[in-house]
Amino acid sequence: MTTTTQRYTVSIYTENNVGLLNRISAIFQRRHINIDSINSSISEIEGVSRWTIVVEVSEAQIRKIIGQIERQVEVIRAHYFTDDETIYQESGLFKVASELLFEERQIQNIIKESHARIVTVNRNFFVLEKSGRKEEVERLYEQLKPFGIMQFVRSGRIAVTKEPIQITSLLAAFNEQ
Repeated sequence: MTTTTQRYTVSIYTENNVGLLNRISAIFQRRHINIDSINSSISEIEGVSRWTIVVEVSEAQIRKIIGQIERQVEVIRAHYFTDDETIYQESGLFKVASELLFEERQIQNIIKESHARIVTVNRNFFVLEKSGRKEEVERLYEQLKPFGIMQFVRSGRIAVTKEPIQITSLLAAFNEQ
């Protein structure tokens, strides 16, 4: 029997406490599961943080992981979703030598065709920002790579669910405590 894996987006609503990241990452580490991306931000409820973690595992594994995550005292609720159940984006920043912007027509075409945005330009470099699916950011990376990328960084996934999740009332009750 083979277990098929797929990409899951894990949303975790938590209190913002020191050490929680280590304990949650240890849950994945003990199972030898690589975290593809992780993002943390405020949530729609004041005082509650939301983490978005992307992993590729089987459904049986993700159910066990969610159970362990929810046992952490500071975790209010954890959910997992498939790519089809979410609307998600990533963002990348590309720092490239300025002379290429003005001397390489191909660079201008790449920027236009990829719908990247020029964030800043100065004498030595310019910075592009590309938001979209991971594959879109990676495609732009591959197109710019032959010209020389001075610096590159990609964010973790940010995601919202297509369907409402029944977390709002739970979080509102938490906020009133």
